[in-house]
Amino acid sequence: MNRLSIFVDGNNMFYAQQKNGWFFDPRRVLEHFTNNPDVSLVNAFWYTGLKDPQDQRGFRDALISLGYTVRTKYLKEYTDDSGRISQKANLDIEIVVDMFNTVDQYDRVILFSGDGDFERAIELLRSKNTHITVVSTEGMIARELRNATDRYIDLNDIRSQIEKTDY
Repeated sequence: MNRLSIFVDGNNMFYAQQKNGWFFDPRRVLEHFTNNPDVSLVNAFWYTGLKDPQDQRGFRDALISLGYTVRTKYLKEYTDDSGRISQKANLDIEIVVDMFNTVDQYDRVILFSGDGDFERAIELLRSKNTHITVVSTEGMIARELRNATDRYIDLNDIRSQIEKTDY
């Protein structure tokens, strides 16, 4: 039996999906990766930044009802060198902490992110005989992350299995 944990970097995936021009369905993601009787889902985590306590409330509630553990952090505003204001909620540490706090519960990880900051965590998990799959999209996955993983899946390659169809 393969024990599986899924970690979704929600903000990173939002931009990847926006770039691709389609969005995935969190329910279909779980179904797609657990459709094998040899796979047992032990954890599914979703990480997202919030503008305020009510931001994305319905979506977060839906994720929880699907079985995701939802981790949030408030967005912080930054001004870059050109004066452009952007918002960011960096949840990388929370993702890595959850990965290592639950490492004894799983054999396989699926990480939905393209962030190169995960390279070292992925290398350490692989040294513990954990199989790591990263799901992202071309142009949004860091080379270091792609090289550190056991398997890379482009979102567009599994679009028909995970795309949100009911809007």
